Amino acid sequence: MLQKFALAAVMLLPIADMAFAAEAGKVVFVTGQVQVGGRAAAQDAAVQEGDQLSTGADGYVYVKTVDNGFLILRPNSTARVVTYAIDKNDPSKTHVKLELTRGVARAISGQGVKQARDNFRFNTPVAAIGVRGTDFTVYTDQQTTRVSVLSGGVVMSGFGANCVVSGTGPCEGRDARELFAGQAGVSLQVERGNRIPQVLQNPALAPDQSEKPRSDEPAAKQEAPATPLAQVNLDPQRSERSLNNVRPAVPVVPVTPVKPPVVEQPEVITPPPVVIVEPVEPKPSVPEVFWGRWQTIAGKLAKPGRIGDGDTEIATYYGSYAITRLKDSALVLPKEGTAAFKLSNSEAIMTNANGSRFATVQNGQLNMDFANRTFGTSLDVKAGTDRANVVGSGIITDNGMLYHDSRSETFIYGYVGGSRAEQAGYIFKNSSTPGVTVTGATLWNR
Repeated sequence: MLQKFALAAVMLLPIADMAFAAEAGKVVFVTGQVQVGGRAAAQDAAVQEGDQLSTGADGYVYVKTVDNGFLILRPNSTARVVTYAIDKNDPSKTHVKLELTRGVARAISGQGVKQARDNFRFNTPVAAIGVRGTDFTVYTDQQTTRVSVLSGGVVMSGFGANCVVSGTGPCEGRDARELFAGQAGVSLQVERGNRIPQVLQNPALAPDQSEKPRSDEPAAKQEAPATPLAQVNLDPQRSERSLNNVRPAVPVVPVTPVKPPVVEQPEVITPPPVVIVEPVEPKPSVPEVFWGRWQTIAGKLAKPGRIGDGDTEIATYYGSYAITRLKDSALVLPKEGTAAFKLSNSEAIMTNANGSRFATVQNGQLNMDFANRTFGTSLDVKAGTDRANVVGSGIITDNGMLYHDSRSETFIYGYVGGSRAEQAGYIFKNSSTPGVTVTGATLWNR
């Protein structure tokens, strides 16, 4: 009798394991040799947490995740869904971790991942990849990992003391490097033993060249031309305010020159009538750059702003803040000259041993060198008696994107906007003051 009971208990173990394994997604396409969880993959088959996915030389599998993302595996590849727990009501409890041990995989962030980017990790044998709300492709073997970005951005770091295999979320810090879409032929590479990723500008080494995608792979989200930011719509609330296209410039009334009369003999000359042209006040440019806060902080409700609106570009996030720009931006980036911007709008959060609280932003400076495509900025951030000096520098892309450079002590992402490049905005994170982290968002005009 005891032996029968023990046998029954053993037989029930797999059932118990299955009951506790959360469903990560379903197979929506499969061709060739593909296995999921040790079984031959089939259309509509469930993919559970803990399942290993593997493909043969002719195998492709597309998994649609429970939060409407995708995990795509190309031939000769092996991956595993370590964790895929989505909590729609409390994104802080969402945890997603994927592993690719060999081959090529593409990951498209679902809604749950977009709401909890700090709780997403994609591991390879040599590197950890985090997202900014993203669509990216990875190639790896046991020695080398390369990643390219189709939409949005990634942060990547080799494993080391500050980035361990067992960790969750992205590895940040000085050893981490970021890559955003819109940089054709550019990828990040980590080799075993090196913590700091290298930037490769060689299209032949892109993951797509190792195992090419099928023609029916989901298309990357179309952005404004070469926009390197990631599609995220964290808050279903959308602003009811809509913006028209940039108004055409007000025409200047032409002044017809008056031909003076021919004087054949001295006489009194009547002066010609004077045509007075009233000065035309330039109409203010339509706002093109917007930031939003998608979390409730210190009792203040979230301020999603224009983030995720249909007429805005794909947004990027950092901490509690996100930034975006109109899709039909009228921007014409100057090829030379410099410009000084004035701070017009800002919000910041200071976090230290006393917790998180809102801070004031003062003495803002933002200077751009259009000829060299660089910028420098500084802010004084204060919360009570605590103060942080935020200083940063970076590059301006041809599309008017702002990114911090390797010398910057502040992480910065932003845009230039307006037909005369008279608008700008960026979100930031700074931890240079011991024990203090400052995050925030700014808008600027000149």
